[in-house]
Amino acid sequence: MTNLNVWNNVDEYFMEKLIPADTELEAVLQANKVAGIPEIDVSPTQGKLLYLLAKIKGAKNILEIGTLGGYSSIWMARALPNEGKVYTLEIDPEYASVAKENIKRAGCKHKVEIIVGKALDTLPILKKAVPLFDLIFIDADKPNNPHYLKWALELAKSGAIIIADNVVRDGAVIDEKNEDERVQGVRQFMDLLQEESRIESTAIQTVGNKGYDGFVLAVVK
Repeated sequence: MTNLNVWNNVDEYFMEKLIPADTELEAVLQANKVAGIPEIDVSPTQGKLLYLLAKIKGAKNILEIGTLGGYSSIWMARALPNEGKVYTLEIDPEYASVAKENIKRAGCKHKVEIIVGKALDTLPILKKAVPLFDLIFIDADKPNNPHYLKWALELAKSGAIIIADNVVRDGAVIDEKNEDERVQGVRQFMDLLQEESRIESTAIQTVGNKGYDGFVLAVVK
């Protein structure tokens, strides 16, 4: 049995034991597939991790950079109290339209606001318009990760959790000569984390039905 088969089978085992079948979330993934949205959402186990981190934090105000079809947005929205809000940023209007319908179908319309446009254009507006955030999830175009981290620090409360996905990139992150701009974006992001005194962070490698990757978990001082 190959490693990938083992990883998939272990993920299936964990989902069977810990994440009950969810027709609403399954419908989201199906709607995304029909709409031609890339199948790069977080996995169910990762979605549940986002949900649990929001619960542990007692988050009321969440920022997500990168909506896709709203799968992770729904996971986090479910962790919020009724007055809580996820502000999620998406550059592609068609993806945002699909996400809007998915979020409505999942019963989370009142907890999620989708903001369409380039994140680096909308983040300055958010700073003026909404309270600081308890949790920030960065999962968008990797070349801009360093910029997103700088904005996350501007928009985060003291003690806020910052999570960034896809930081291992099948191991390519350690190759300083790699010319992929996504890899270089992640490497610059890691350099900033190393230098930034306002944040404490770690990185976790992951395997599963999304292959070999990982995430950064950080807390703002």
